[in-house]
Amino acid sequence: MAFLSGSLTFERFRILTPEVAMFGLEHIERMQELTAGEYQPNSEDAVHLGFLGGSHLFDQTFDLEKNVFNDALHFAMRIDTNQVPSAIRKAWIQMELAALMAENPDRKPNKREKEQAREAVEQRVEAEVASGKYHRMSQVPALWDAPTSMMYFGASSSTACSSFADLMTHAFEMELDRIGSGYLAGQWAQSHGTTAALDDVRPTVFHPEHTGGDNAWASSDALHPDFLGNEFLLWLWHTLEHDGDTLKLSDDTEVTVMFSKSLTLECPAGISGRESISAEIPTRLPEALEAIRSGKLPRKAGLTMVRLGQQYELTLQAESFSVSGAKVQKDEDAQGREVFEGRIEAIRQLSETIDLMFEVFCRVRLSGGWEEQVQRISQWVSPLHPERQRNAA
Repeated sequence: MAFLSGSLTFERFRILTPEVAMFGLEHIERMQELTAGEYQPNSEDAVHLGFLGGSHLFDQTFDLEKNVFNDALHFAMRIDTNQVPSAIRKAWIQMELAALMAENPDRKPNKREKEQAREAVEQRVEAEVASGKYHRMSQVPALWDAPTSMMYFGASSSTACSSFADLMTHAFEMELDRIGSGYLAGQWAQSHGTTAALDDVRPTVFHPEHTGGDNAWASSDALHPDFLGNEFLLWLWHTLEHDGDTLKLSDDTEVTVMFSKSLTLECPAGISGRESISAEIPTRLPEALEAIRSGKLPRKAGLTMVRLGQQYELTLQAESFSVSGAKVQKDEDAQGREVFEGRIEAIRQLSETIDLMFEVFCRVRLSGGWEEQVQRISQWVSPLHPERQRNAA
């Protein structure tokens, strides 16, 4: 019950279709039809996907009272795999070939012997798979939030996210957009008439000794400028250090922010490698400042945020905006369903707070004021900056 208790780890998806105002029996019945362990689309498939009720690995029960809280549907996807690992297959082939060549081990196997070994291994694979020896099960929690058309998925690997999207498409003809920093920038630009500025955006060079170009970790197939997430964390760091720890948000609320617990930085040119720092306030350490002076950019950061009387602790991944280890405050007076309903509201507010913070950055990044910001940040990361000289002394 990851979204209903404990710390939170999730990726976010925007639900384009279908639009759901509230959940009904049709959603529950559809999940029951595709329950993990019951639904077998093709017995020859090595991987089977299905729904779970969300309580545990074998929870196959669904009910509106059990699964729906505060207009959000809580459930899980189970992944069943039943396949022999490739390393074991290779070992079996080597063993078969060794047996065939026992009388003359120094010679190379011929084509017929290789085929014979492969056939023997395939027979063994079929027998092992049929026995269930290599059957593995795992589950990933999910939260479908109707009011915000948001899907929270408790894993970040591309394989798991792709499998989840396939299952939801099959079950509900659902169309999903995975939310990352570049996607959010695109949504903001579209709503504020700055799409042309976003189209022209390129990675910023913050130090005169560093060359420009794409980040080493950026995918050539990326649809969105996710490098903006790295620039956001660096901009946020600079802003908190020099302009105060409170940001005014577009909805007239304020958020107080602090970098906390952990910070991971990496060289965008792929030259000086990666650095991970753990400390109560990692950005205050000399090695953190030295890392950005050498050209590294933040890739992951621990944050503590306070907004509307609620405190959140989390680790934010810069490019994907995936959240890990998030802690939300609990209402000590809540009981029964109120506990779960309050927690879902806290998840919504956490998600909203992250996006509103990023909007503040987008307003600067996609405007004429960005050049001034770059100049300030460049001076800050310069080895001649007074702050650097004090640390060196």
